[in-house]
Amino acid sequence: MNKQSLGNKPTAQPTKDLEIFDNPNSSRDFHIHMQIPEFTCLCPKTGQPDFATLYLDYIPDKRCVELKSLKLYIWSFRNEGCFHEAVTNSILDDLVVALKPRYMKLTAKFFVRGGVFTNVIAEHRKKGWKPLPKVNLEGFESEANFRD
Repeated sequence: MNKQSLGNKPTAQPTKDLEIFDNPNSSRDFHIHMQIPEFTCLCPKTGQPDFATLYLDYIPDKRCVELKSLKLYIWSFRNEGCFHEAVTNSILDDLVVALKPRYMKLTAKFFVRGGVFTNVIAEHRKKGWKPLPKVNLEGFESEANFRD
């Protein structure tokens, strides 16, 4: 019988533990972008659920976050009463402690509550880190295989 049949409880549980792994190319700045559309927590005033999509962008240094542990970490907020501003900064702080990234930005886009959409953006920059200049390739035609 399949271990994941409908009668069995899932083995994964929410946790505040974040698993990390070594950056496979720590000599290069590269951008990791994650979209987490199922974030939930509770309003600390009413106890009603708040829903958000989180956007995590970071440039790792020596460590990266393992995705299943991130999912379980995000799940751990489901039954916690949190103000939007506090939970966004708390998540960023925990990720920064675990990963010590060169740069990290967490954008939390909360769904409407009381007729108001709330977006909270929190950033971290490693001391001394500066992004490389952006390379603009828009000046070249994408299909130019001949010369005039």
